[in-house]
Amino acid sequence: MNAIEIRNVTKEFKVLERREGLKGSFKDLFSRNYKIVKAVNDISMNVEQGEIVGYLGPNGAGKSTTIKMMTGVLEPTSGSIIVNGNEPYKNRTKNAQNIGVVFGQRSQLWWALPLVESFRILKDIYMIEDKPYNDMLELYRSLVDIEPLLHKPVRQMSLGQRTLSDILAAFLHDPRIVFLDEPTIGLDVSMKAKIRKLIAELNAQRKTTVILTTHDMGDVDALCRRIVIIDKGKMLYDNDIEHLKKFFGSYRTLKIRVSGALSEQSKKIQAHFPDMQVSHNEDWISILVNEENMKVVDVLSDLQKHYMIKDMQLEEISSEDVVKKIYEGGVQ
Repeated sequence: MNAIEIRNVTKEFKVLERREGLKGSFKDLFSRNYKIVKAVNDISMNVEQGEIVGYLGPNGAGKSTTIKMMTGVLEPTSGSIIVNGNEPYKNRTKNAQNIGVVFGQRSQLWWALPLVESFRILKDIYMIEDKPYNDMLELYRSLVDIEPLLHKPVRQMSLGQRTLSDILAAFLHDPRIVFLDEPTIGLDVSMKAKIRKLIAELNAQRKTTVILTTHDMGDVDALCRRIVIIDKGKMLYDNDIEHLKKFFGSYRTLKIRVSGALSEQSKKIQAHFPDMQVSHNEDWISILVNEENMKVVDVLSDLQKHYMIKDMQLEEISSEDVVKKIYEGGVQ
């Protein structure tokens, strides 16, 4: 059963083309030129009930516009969207009863109130019966230690505690679909792991469909079997993540430690291999090698002629590098 059905959806915006300078601004007062921008351009997909789908793309790709259409905030210019059997933009109230949302660091909780009071207000808003409400709190207690948070004002919580609480609030009324936008942004490694585990458990136990938008590939690897990638309004990829890695199976990441200033040596290596992706982090320089063009052993042999290599590692291509390759046009 499909929780979401999107058919040939396009969303256009009318954008003012402003003229430059004071004279241009004066002209804009009397004569305005507009252009049509397609934020989303003819995308289609189905999402089954209970799936966790990673919805990825660079800034300005059209992710937020798509999410706003699925939540009923925007109406598509053309095409159709069905969420839980309804067109979300035609009955936003009914749609809101069956979805939950977490948008980055914008909290839906009441700032000055203890968390439990926010939960009680949400209970009244969504008209949750006592038993389902208490059952959900018991489920939360079994998954995370929420007792110290229940009587703590939201304004006194750390960023990680607020994010955790917002996710719990989004699932409180047992929605069929939850939209998570950058849920782990700005969090430390330990809190990210805790939140990923919480999302996975709630999805498994409540069969809740989750649409996850993120730039953190750790979230994707931990939670998503399927990813959808969009760029410049067009869909580039819709399949499982393992299929994507197999597509790029000829890629390896060669990591080396060399003598000398890291950033300077990284620039030199990039100039030496202009067709390869070179980056550096902490003590390592990473080189993404396509073995269809040049074997890793040949790259290493060439490097040894010019640099004092102190250590090396070889890794399969990461999900993050795969997505970067797609943005660069690696999949047609």
